[in-house]
Amino acid sequence: MIDETKLPSKRVAELVEGNRVIVWDPEEGSKLYGEGFYGQPLGIRKPKTPQFNKPLELSLLEALYLLEKGRIEIYDMNDSHLVTKKELEEKAEKTYLDFKTKYVVYKDLREKGYVVRPGLKFGADFSVYEHGPGIDHAPLIVSVVPLGTQLSSIDIVRAGRLATSVRKKFVIATVEHTGEPKYYIFSWFKP
Repeated sequence: MIDETKLPSKRVAELVEGNRVIVWDPEEGSKLYGEGFYGQPLGIRKPKTPQFNKPLELSLLEALYLLEKGRIEIYDMNDSHLVTKKELEEKAEKTYLDFKTKYVVYKDLREKGYVVRPGLKFGADFSVYEHGPGIDHAPLIVSVVPLGTQLSSIDIVRAGRLATSVRKKFVIATVEHTGEPKYYIFSWFKP
């Protein structure tokens, strides 16, 4: 058991079941959500405000980003130790397909000031907002692919049609050998 009087003043999260990160304190979770729409309050599908009385679940991408920024500390309660960046990366690599590539893109978009949320409902990796869900609609959906991946024309047309039907731009992101992300934006045009 961790002595809570000795915990740092940073927001504290717990690694649960090996691949979930939970901020149990609703006040701290609400602050993180309100500061950048990080995570998802447990049991609330679409929060109307950043104030909620529920724990906050972070994805491993979000947790790693916040850990790198020094905004959270993560404890593994199974063996009562502070989770390191390297440990979290290793867990994430086992959970996410092409985690490193996705994380580089996620981090780059966040550092450019965008709000990055899961894009699964659009068949993509990320939905990207300028201001945040409930404030504006995501103008971009981003699919992350490893460098050198061959995409069929059918896949590109399918993704572009879906993006157009939901009034979004379709973006393919990859990471160059230099480690820099590269973005390819597709939009339909009418002659």
